[in-house]
Amino acid sequence: MTKIAVLKESASGETRVAASPETVKKFIALGASVAVEKGAGLAASISDADYEAVGATVGAASAVIKDAAIVLGVQGPDPKALKGVAKGAWIVAGLDPFGQRKRVDDYAAAGVEALAMEFMPRITRAQSMDILSSQSNLSGYKAVIDSAAAYGRAFPMMMTAAGTITAAKAFIMGVGVAGLQAIATARRLGAVVSATDVRSATKEQIESLGAKPIFVENVAGIEGEGAGGYATEMSPEYQKAQAELVSSHIAKQDIVITTALIPGRAAPRLITDMQIASMKPGSVIFDLAVAQGGNVEGSKPDEVVVKHGVKIIGYSNTPAHLAADASALFARNLFNFLSAFWDKEAGRPVLPDDDEITAAIRLTKDGKVVNERLLG
Repeated sequence: MTKIAVLKESASGETRVAASPETVKKFIALGASVAVEKGAGLAASISDADYEAVGATVGAASAVIKDAAIVLGVQGPDPKALKGVAKGAWIVAGLDPFGQRKRVDDYAAAGVEALAMEFMPRITRAQSMDILSSQSNLSGYKAVIDSAAAYGRAFPMMMTAAGTITAAKAFIMGVGVAGLQAIATARRLGAVVSATDVRSATKEQIESLGAKPIFVENVAGIEGEGAGGYATEMSPEYQKAQAELVSSHIAKQDIVITTALIPGRAAPRLITDMQIASMKPGSVIFDLAVAQGGNVEGSKPDEVVVKHGVKIIGYSNTPAHLAADASALFARNLFNFLSAFWDKEAGRPVLPDDDEITAAIRLTKDGKVVNERLLG
């Protein structure tokens, strides 16, 4: 019987857990056994009794990890914490391969097979396994909600006996999963919403959500869609034209949400100090990329920075601020991945070497780092 271990997250500020009672029950139905470290789900509002009620065993980390063939995590576990796992055990988690390269080398040395869920390819059959999309969706929502809380005025237009309150103007920079959810949430709260992106294909998506697209027109080479639908870095000509357009637009906005990330690179700078100074006092900027260096000049993780009367907010781990829902979605991503490759005869998941998903997410195997993105 394949043993699946779920450890309590050790990273500072991490409140999520990699398995929910729902997914534990489904893993057991596949024929696996599941062991959960005591207290692993408490920060996500899941008690030890909740796990035991669906058939999991709950215990100390050493007992949970012993002979485990699969270790589930939100963030990558410390390689030292893996002592006692089965030979060739899988580590299935968000592993931050570029930021934690030494840890990847340590996984290889430990003889485990590290599978980075954030490297999941953006293909149709992998959509339900995509942790970046599920967590970004919640991040986009949370960015707007917390911006609204920090903003000293109402979002919707209100007509009262004492006069009319005008609607807030919200500008979303970057229209990936987080940006689209931010647009939808800001619209639901009653703001007048506009949005921009380097990928021209997003214009229709912006309009479909009832927002106004703000795009650089007539600049050669602006198409910014790279492999897998991710944004790529732009030409100097585009960056100059975009900066001019954004500067004129941003000065009129009350709320700005920035979401731009390029995998494996520092976050691109979208908003300068000069642009912040052009905004009205009391405005709010939420930098969703602050943990990767930030889209906004002067933003700091987990701090409210006030510059020129403008509040700049950003969390080092935004999904962790919605632990229960973020955990539920993350756990489903992991289950959807493992169950898709489950071999009933073997009683465990089997990853074919020639599979597109395998090639994308496998970092280590047989004591070596094997992922092309890390070797290249």
